[in-house]
Amino acid sequence: MKHTTAVATDETGMRRAPQKRRGLARGVAIAIAAVAQLATAAALAGPNEQAARMFQRLTGVPPDDATLASMSTDITQGNALGAAYTAMQNDNFYSVVLKNYAMPWTNVAQTQFAPLNDYVATVIGMVRDDVPFNTVLSADIIYIGASNLGLPAYSNTDDNHYTQLELSGAKLGNPAVLVQSKQSTVTGLPAAATAGVLTSRAAGQAFFSLGTNRRMFRFTMINFFCGDMPNFMDTTRPTDRIRQDVSRSPGGDSQLFFNNCVGCHSGMDPMAQAFAHYDFTTPINPSTGAPDPTNGQLTYTPTTIAPKYFHNNLTFPDGFITPDDSWSNRWRTGQNSLIGWDPTQTGSGTGMKSLGVELESTTQFAQCQVQQVFQTVCLRPPSTAADYAQVTTMTGDFKSGGYKLKQVFAEAAVYCMGN
Repeated sequence: MKHTTAVATDETGMRRAPQKRRGLARGVAIAIAAVAQLATAAALAGPNEQAARMFQRLTGVPPDDATLASMSTDITQGNALGAAYTAMQNDNFYSVVLKNYAMPWTNVAQTQFAPLNDYVATVIGMVRDDVPFNTVLSADIIYIGASNLGLPAYSNTDDNHYTQLELSGAKLGNPAVLVQSKQSTVTGLPAAATAGVLTSRAAGQAFFSLGTNRRMFRFTMINFFCGDMPNFMDTTRPTDRIRQDVSRSPGGDSQLFFNNCVGCHSGMDPMAQAFAHYDFTTPINPSTGAPDPTNGQLTYTPTTIAPKYFHNNLTFPDGFITPDDSWSNRWRTGQNSLIGWDPTQTGSGTGMKSLGVELESTTQFAQCQVQQVFQTVCLRPPSTAADYAQVTTMTGDFKSGGYKLKQVFAEAAVYCMGN
């Protein structure tokens, strides 16, 4: 005997959805109504709501009554930018928001969940002190904990100084706690060999350990140009500086080399040559017999090319043999000319510091910093015509205003505070 399932119908004879489906539909309708209500609330936000939203976006916590009142008054009087600067006086802007902002730049996994290190501390200090951010890849600069805090001394071989600084709960927004110094003085690198955060211990550990030093170039593109290598592929550039370790016929197919490998290596290898004297050496842990990167050290050998530049040199013996740390930017012409290279720079040089200047002087560098700040503060990437117009305005302000990244945070907070 065939069993049938009764299906309920409404008064018109149309089938009714089962109770479970009707409940789901009702839940979706409620959710849509809630989103609409939030959108309406944002559109009708008054000075108090705008101030509260701005403060939370910049600090991650709600404001106290006095701060809320002060910021609300500034907004009412047409000084929303001043309200944003008031919010950034809260130490959470430095110790939490800026730390989380910069931490993904310091590791291959691009995670925020890591202890404070010299790279992140230096970014925090530069933002706090309005140090021109277009020197972040070239300056002889580092930020360390003040000597009167009882911290372990800065070490080239571990991060204990910064770990203890963070555990102490010290306020990183306080210039008496996080202090600017010369990297060459603190680490012993020659001043000419310093390159801002690129020669921090954290960057060395993440991007100079093992490999061929191309990782440093790739992650510099990701972190400061907002694009991975496939975004910059150009197969029209000359191949004469591609190293010996790159096969000219991978898998026996030379077309794969010309149509794929060339796109990245023809531009990357000539610029990554700037890193030829750097390495990150890791001691052997006696208890495990394995390398111990947590106790490794950034090394600079001005008269010797790092051996990693000759790894797999028999893959294509006629490839480029690195003789020194001179670099050349093949991307100044071709499709990557759209990066906006500074015409006052020569497009070539010697060493990492001059390459850092080449990169941080571009329009792409400035635009990328603005886009990343926008996403951090507005909790979404720019997506509308108004958003992109705002990014363009903020990029212009960033460049003309002395590359003060704190100003970019303030302008983004004003734009996204609700109307």
